[in-house]
Amino acid sequence: MKNASPITRKQVAAFLKPRPKDSHKGMFGTVTVIGGSNGMIGAAILAGRAALKMGTGCVHIGLVADKMPLVDMRMPELMIHPAAEALHSTKHDVLVIGCGLGHSPVAQKLLYDALLLDVPMVLDADALNIIAMRPDLRGMLHTRKSALVSTPHPGEAARLLGCSTEDVQKDRARTALSLVKKLGGCVVLKGSQSVCATRDAQLNINETGNAGMSSAGMGDVLSGMIGAFIAQGMPAYEALLLAVHLHGAAADELAKQNATLGMSATEVTEWARWLLNRIAPK
Repeated sequence: MKNASPITRKQVAAFLKPRPKDSHKGMFGTVTVIGGSNGMIGAAILAGRAALKMGTGCVHIGLVADKMPLVDMRMPELMIHPAAEALHSTKHDVLVIGCGLGHSPVAQKLLYDALLLDVPMVLDADALNIIAMRPDLRGMLHTRKSALVSTPHPGEAARLLGCSTEDVQKDRARTALSLVKKLGGCVVLKGSQSVCATRDAQLNINETGNAGMSSAGMGDVLSGMIGAFIAQGMPAYEALLLAVHLHGAAADELAKQNATLGMSATEVTEWARWLLNRIAPK
């Protein structure tokens, strides 16, 4: 891909800093995930689990669903709230919004309210689909001062740009730059060899990952990972490059275990944590 530099492990490892011995959770940020409508609660929980596993100090999850769990029994460290309460009544350093959010009027109001907040934000899945439907919300993106990362897959990119998925895939680098112009901030166009782009036309291509990642929840995990690294103080584009590289590299480690078929997003989170600890400075 012309003018796109590959992301390397050495490059992203340099973004990580050693933690002081007197560390405490307040030093590593708070991520709030907003999503999880009826039938899609798992999407928000996957993002929240990934954020915590990548080193975030605290993670809140705000669920849209009418009937919501009081606790994640597999990871009770996550704090679960109704979506509006999580958005307005909890302190957060980063918002991850869209994972299983749905398109309902309630979901659209939550996204509108989120865009009014001066806080770094990761937009995924239904947040991007709503923005494709709502030009007024898209306009709000360009008035925000805080960092913004958008994570569309080719279908979402096509909806945002008003073209076909085939058009998106014909020139992924150009598509990524068009998305940055449309949305602001920085963008990862997901898929085989994900393309990362900034508003100053910097392009990076990811060479990790494999076909085993073709299963539900992978994008939710990636969004949680990006949010985690921003919450810990990393510039948004560095956080994006690190998360995208680790996400694919974790799947590659699973493939080495002959686990390509049936690979799950939960497993990718666990291997991403293992890799993160291998490359992080001691």
